[in-house]
Amino acid sequence: MRTFAGKGHCMVEFDEKTLLRDQIRILETKIGRQVFQLKGLMSVTQAINENVGAEGLFEMLGRFLSFEMQVGSFALLFREGNQWKMVAQHEVNAAHFDSDTLTPLIDLHGAGTRKLVKEREHPFIAPFEYGLKVMHKDIPLAYLLMANLRQADDLVSQLDFVTAVTNVVAVAIENKRLFKEQIKQKLINREVELAAGIQQSLIPHRLPSGAFYEMSSVYRPHFAVGGDYYDVIEFPDGKITFCIADITGKGVAAALLMANFQANFNALVPRTSNLEEIVREMNAAVYRVTEGDRFITLFIAQYNPHTRTLEYVNAGHTPPVVISDQQVSRLRSGSTILGWLPELPFLEIGSIQVNPDTLLFSYTDGLTDVCNPKGEDFNDNLLAEFLLRHLSRPINEINSLLIQHIERFKGDAPYPDDITVLNCRIH
Repeated sequence: MRTFAGKGHCMVEFDEKTLLRDQIRILETKIGRQVFQLKGLMSVTQAINENVGAEGLFEMLGRFLSFEMQVGSFALLFREGNQWKMVAQHEVNAAHFDSDTLTPLIDLHGAGTRKLVKEREHPFIAPFEYGLKVMHKDIPLAYLLMANLRQADDLVSQLDFVTAVTNVVAVAIENKRLFKEQIKQKLINREVELAAGIQQSLIPHRLPSGAFYEMSSVYRPHFAVGGDYYDVIEFPDGKITFCIADITGKGVAAALLMANFQANFNALVPRTSNLEEIVREMNAAVYRVTEGDRFITLFIAQYNPHTRTLEYVNAGHTPPVVISDQQVSRLRSGSTILGWLPELPFLEIGSIQVNPDTLLFSYTDGLTDVCNPKGEDFNDNLLAEFLLRHLSRPINEINSLLIQHIERFKGDAPYPDDITVLNCRIH
């Protein structure tokens, strides 16, 4: 009995020691594996701190998943714009990867952490067992598909670690992208500010006012830089040439074309008083720059106070309003838009005799495109009615009241376009 008990005691003691040694070996294996994984994670974070590019980080993550995490096969998909791109993979049939068919599937049914994906019918997704989606501020950044995870003894811990590392890399790459975009946007903003400053310097800030006529203007670009333009050149004998123009498009491209147009206007007008020559040369200059891709609407006029004659050309522009003796008329004669064709197909010089106390109101179509909350625009008839009601007021005041009226009319609706007004009262 005692011997048996002793033997039994020895056997029990032996089994406990064996079990303890096995547990120690398992713990040592886990600890060694975790140390190995932590070293890999440290190398990834160090690469992020050293500003390694996206391709380098994707390559490191791929090695980490293959060797440190012992993932048998995986595909790492990263969002670029509205599409998913495979940026790293191991033991994957890349021929089945099709971003066009995968993108809507992932966006609609993208798996969360540890969710099985085997049931998916897409030939690329079908071989995988697990998938996890990396989110950043509710935006999906990366999607990791995995199969044949070899650490099956500690699957939960393995998936946790894979999730953590993939999140670190994906968010780091997204932050790099956002940082680059911020720098790019700052440079763009600086260029736009510079362009806006240059453009403002090209617009005349002092307009003629004297015995023959007085002028006033409104200039409100829709963005920092706009495509509207006006200019006035006064001659020593009292004659005056003025214009208002609207360049297609908005932003810096329109502003550059406007600057070119301004240079041509100021070069041509002092050289010749022939309106046909001026308009034809300006059309040719615009076409040389744009080759028909952009065009300009233009109203240009010359007023001779000694003969009280106004000659003008309307090249596809919104017809200016003339109010004389409470009668409203519009200046329509001219030609087609500038820059559309290398040569203008026709050109008619308009001419009117101007009575004392005549109002000539020219503007760009951004003014009459303004809409109220009901969708009704501030059309030409409403503009004429407004001008008739305030005809006796100084022209500066007319312009101020008009802007106030437009603000009330549109309410919370946005301005659709640049707004420019060149108002002239002829005494």
